Amino acid sequence: MFVVHLIIGIVVGVAGAVVLSRTALRSVNSKLVESAKMQADSIIREADGKAENVLQKKQNEAQNRFNDLRDKFEQKTAQQKERMDEREQKISQREREQAQRADQLKREEQSARDARSAADKLKAQLEPQLKAVESKIEEAEAIRMRHINELEKIAGLTVEEAKEAMVKSFREEAQSKASSYIKDIVEEAKASATRQAKKIIIETIQRTASEHAVENTVTSFPLENDDVKGRIIGREGRNIRTLEQLTGVELIVDDTPDTILISGFDPARREVARLALHKLVTDGRIHPARIEEVVKKTFKVLEEDIMETGERTVIDLGIHGLPRELVRMVGKMKYRSSYGQNLLQHSREVANLCEIMAGELGLDTKKAKRAGLLHDIGKVPDEQSELPHALLGMKIAERYKEHPDILNAIGAHHDEIEMTCLLSPIVQACDAISGSRPGARREIVEGYIQRLKDMEHLALGYPGVEKTFAIQAGRELRVIVEAERIDDTAADNMAMDIAQRIQTEMQYPGHVKVTVIREKRAVAYAR
Repeated sequence: MFVVHLIIGIVVGVAGAVVLSRTALRSVNSKLVESAKMQADSIIREADGKAENVLQKKQNEAQNRFNDLRDKFEQKTAQQKERMDEREQKISQREREQAQRADQLKREEQSARDARSAADKLKAQLEPQLKAVESKIEEAEAIRMRHINELEKIAGLTVEEAKEAMVKSFREEAQSKASSYIKDIVEEAKASATRQAKKIIIETIQRTASEHAVENTVTSFPLENDDVKGRIIGREGRNIRTLEQLTGVELIVDDTPDTILISGFDPARREVARLALHKLVTDGRIHPARIEEVVKKTFKVLEEDIMETGERTVIDLGIHGLPRELVRMVGKMKYRSSYGQNLLQHSREVANLCEIMAGELGLDTKKAKRAGLLHDIGKVPDEQSELPHALLGMKIAERYKEHPDILNAIGAHHDEIEMTCLLSPIVQACDAISGSRPGARREIVEGYIQRLKDMEHLALGYPGVEKTFAIQAGRELRVIVEAERIDDTAADNMAMDIAQRIQTEMQYPGHVKVTVIREKRAVAYAR
């Protein structure tokens, strides 16, 4: 029984505890719900504020965007309206001009109709007079023929024979007078032209200064000591053979102390060999593989130097728009020489001379300078050609769309083609000035002697010539003729003819003076 009461008490206690716990839990839940509601209300109010701010910001941006688009639209509309107004004005102007042209054409047509009407009337009035004139001409011709027949009977000569005799007489007299007149005119023209030409040339030369450096075919490479020579030669000469084969030059290793000679006709290859030797000796590693690597790099460096030289040259001369390949060929001139004269220095000097001379003559100085720089471009082609360098240079410049006047100046500066513009003789004269300066060029002795012989032989071919002498280094040709066969007039004509043939058939620096000497000696003896 006690146990039953105990169980009942426990059950009742448990039930009371459950009831109490539920009551406490219900109270806590209500508080949590209230707190959650308050937090939710706060979050909602904060979200509403942020949404309002975002909405206001977007509305402002939309308004600003609308204003910008409206301003742009109004500006574009105004521009279109302005263009439309301009077009309308142009159309109106054209309509007025066409109306004026139509009125002018109507007036001209009316004038032409009036002129044709007047001409028809005049022709109708003149036809009787023309017929009368033709009748008079026929009568005069009949009278002239009767007079000619009578004169032939009196003189005993036909008309053709009389004409031939008169023409022969007049021809001889005209030739004598013409020779005298030509001599006077030529002398006067020479005097004035020579003075003016000398003035222009002297002023041009005085305003241009140029360096003259004689190029050789041998370059000396100094060494610190003779021990390096053995390393350059290599085992059984393999190093020096490799270097010679790659650079295309000849290395001369002789008894000259601390020096190696680099021999070759191509200055560019000599420069590559010199730079490659310098790198090899400085680095200390000298063997065929290293030599090949250094030579390749040196060729690349030289190509860059050529391009840089060409660009610097055209910038210094103020020449614009020159194609890149022509700029490169200008740079290659640095490593070429002509009769010992550096080709780049020569071309720069010719360009400056052409600019000054063209300015003195009132011609296009920029075009003259461009032609002067490019006149020897045919001496540095990438591919060998059998054409003369002037014609080859003209073809190269033509390939890069140079002006026809420049092409003619390049091709005609050695008279391979006919000169068709004033620029050509200027380039030819400036080329001669640059090449004939003292010390500018070396002339091979054999060629110099042959030129003098050719000049003397040319004059000896004339009838009546006894002796010829080329003097003053070929600047003057003296011709001695027989006084009995050549008179003064014939001597003048011979001098002009010889000078003309020398000018057209021979190449020479500067100018050649031709002097014909005719000496008459009268000898008598008293016994």
